[in-house]
Amino acid sequence: MFSSKKGTSNGVKMAKLATLVAHNVHISGDLEFSEGLRMDGQVTGNVTGRPGEETLLVVSDQGAIRGNVNAYNVIINGCVTGDVTVAHFVELQSNARVLGNIFYQQLRMDIGATVEGKLTRIDTQSAHIPTLPAPPEYSIDLASN
Repeated sequence: MFSSKKGTSNGVKMAKLATLVAHNVHISGDLEFSEGLRMDGQVTGNVTGRPGEETLLVVSDQGAIRGNVNAYNVIINGCVTGDVTVAHFVELQSNARVLGNIFYQQLRMDIGATVEGKLTRIDTQSAHIPTLPAPPEYSIDLASN
C-alpha cells in the first residue's frame, strides 16, 4: 500500500497520519487537513489537503465522504460521493466506491473497486486539470462472454 522508496515517483510516500476521524464520528462541513488524515467516519462536505503540502488522505472501508476530495495522495477503500482531484497518486483498493470523476496523475485500481464517473489523467508537469474536449465514451459488455 505504501512505497518505502524515498524520492520515487511511483506510489505513495510514507506520511504521518496525524489525524483520525473515528468510525462513530460524522462531520458536517468542509474539512482541511495537513500531513495525513485517516477517515474511518463520515464527512458531509469537501475534504481538502492543505495546498502546497504532500498530504495523504486514507478513506478506510468504514469511511465515507459526501463531497469533493482534493489532496496530494489519496487511498480509498470506502465510499466517496463527489469528484476526487489528486495531484500525485490515487489508489483505489478493492472495496472502494467512487461516485464522481477522478482527476489524477498516477492511478492504481484493485479488482473490485468501482468508479461511476470519468477517469482523467492530469498534466504531470503543472498538475492542473486540462480543459480538453470530452473523449468518446466506450462501453464493454462483460456479461456476453
